[in-house]
Amino acid sequence: MSNLLQRLKEEVLIGDGAMGSLLYSYGVDRCFEELNLTNPDEVLTIHKAYLAAGADIIQTNTYGANYIKLARYGLEDEVKSINQAAVQIAKKAAADQNAFVIGTIGGIHGTQTSIGTKEEIKRSFREQLYCLLLEGVDGLILETYYDFDELTTVLKIAREATDIPIITNVSMHEAGVLQNGMALAEALQELEALGADLVGINCRLGPHHMFKSLESVPLPERALLAVYPNASFPGFKDGKLYYENKPEYFEKYAGKFREQGVHLIGGCCGTTPEHIQGLVRGLSDRTPIIEKVVKTSSTTIEATDPQKLQQPNLVEIVNERHSVIVELDTPKHLNVEKYFEGAKALQEVGVDAITLADNSLASPRICNASMASLIKQQVNASPLVHITCRDRNLIGLQSHLMGLHTLGITELLAITGDPTKIGDFPGASSVFDVTSFELLEMIQKFNEGISMSGKSLQQKTNFTVAAAFNPNVRHLDRATNRLRKKMEAGADYFITQPIYSTQKIIDVYEATKDLGAPIYIGIMPLTSSTNAEFLHNEVPGIKLTDEVRARMAEADGNREQSTQKGLRIAEELIDVALEHFHGIYLVTPFMRYDMTVHLTKYIHEKVDKGVVKKIVQPAGIMN
Repeated sequence: MSNLLQRLKEEVLIGDGAMGSLLYSYGVDRCFEELNLTNPDEVLTIHKAYLAAGADIIQTNTYGANYIKLARYGLEDEVKSINQAAVQIAKKAAADQNAFVIGTIGGIHGTQTSIGTKEEIKRSFREQLYCLLLEGVDGLILETYYDFDELTTVLKIAREATDIPIITNVSMHEAGVLQNGMALAEALQELEALGADLVGINCRLGPHHMFKSLESVPLPERALLAVYPNASFPGFKDGKLYYENKPEYFEKYAGKFREQGVHLIGGCCGTTPEHIQGLVRGLSDRTPIIEKVVKTSSTTIEATDPQKLQQPNLVEIVNERHSVIVELDTPKHLNVEKYFEGAKALQEVGVDAITLADNSLASPRICNASMASLIKQQVNASPLVHITCRDRNLIGLQSHLMGLHTLGITELLAITGDPTKIGDFPGASSVFDVTSFELLEMIQKFNEGISMSGKSLQQKTNFTVAAAFNPNVRHLDRATNRLRKKMEAGADYFITQPIYSTQKIIDVYEATKDLGAPIYIGIMPLTSSTNAEFLHNEVPGIKLTDEVRARMAEADGNREQSTQKGLRIAEELIDVALEHFHGIYLVTPFMRYDMTVHLTKYIHEKVDKGVVKKIVQPAGIMN
């Protein structure tokens, strides 16, 4: 049998189509790779069907046969046996067919990069790689990689381990651009430089968008091009995904792909042996082209309107002077009169921003983006909108961010969100498509004018984003290390959970004084002894000292005395916080905005009288 790479250089070859989605269409709804052990004849039949359709190259049924993905099914100890069986089945099908068998290794990260660390992915990849190499595959295909960093990482490992042909296929949400915003042509050029023999695209997009993507890709200097389109976008009926694209449509695009310089054409999700037959029929000429005209992209990203940049953001404010922001949660009902009274009162005493939680404690409230827009228009206050990962999937998060930008709201707090179990609807679903770290990264991509899918937004947003900091933990050094990671992800500054210990404030200063980012210290005045006990015992992330609880207990049952004690405790905490930090974050309890108005005035009076130290250190931390 001739060498795979030499054959690919001499003629356009046909790959096979989908394995997983074909099995799914047959009613298989479990780990597809396990079938290599439990139903090998079913896998063999599919391989033979693709070869009979005209495929020159078939892939092993090993897309997800790695430790990380198999662990979802309790099969992590079967990596070797599953990969070994997969190669043997494919070789059995290809025997006497003059066909090649390539080992498939799929990407781990899609849009959720929290699944598997880089080191875990490297270990998992090496294990699967060596299993395939030991069985003597003719080549490797690294496919469905949305995370370009993951692909370059594993490509380096594979290239060092073997000299057999390596195909690297990236996947895109949008035509011509990767998830990280990199142009397809640039990405394929980098993969070629790292040693890939074939570079190309697969999955997510159908023939039309893949053809459009390839129009901007020049012929590589050394590597060859590959394309594995989906049959179509999937439909959903009776609880199952399905694909409608006809094989004749693939036949139409086979020659078009060749004209773009492609040397290997196969199919991805939704494709069948009939689609591969279509490709064969459409390739009357298998001679690869040696020249092509490349279309250039005209997409540009505009900077944010300069008029929207005139007002300083909270980082700039807190680096210049002491700053006060106040949380005023939106109502759980539709009567907003008192809310606007509170917002107006806070604006009049000079708060730098009014922060609006995103359904705090997992209880539904009026949409904070809507109320933020209204207080900006009607009260002329600056809103700081909290965004949780809990309530929106990736589609909703991107839409939400686009909406906030359109409303001119630029101050955000990115948080995970309280679990639904503690809220009004404990049976409600939590989404968590992303973590707070990934949400920070997503917002920073928006500031670069790039969506989560990598598509140009045609404008750059101007978000300043805060991250949450819970210092009420046993190991403050670990919490501080987490802050550094959040800064790497894109956090501009931090807002703490309410603190009820002056010593804790000092400890936070000592732990974070070299951090290099502003910190707003959270202060929430207590309203009663019952309130104090509830916060201490039932609210995650908040702990009160025994002394504070005892002081509140002294006024138990007396509303006025409880208010005064709560305010006095808050003032004592503020005194210490102002000696060490620029920013104070006041949390309004139970719409008692009179208390946060009082504390705002208290802060301004102390600063105006020069009682606190002057600001001498940048990045929001005082000496």
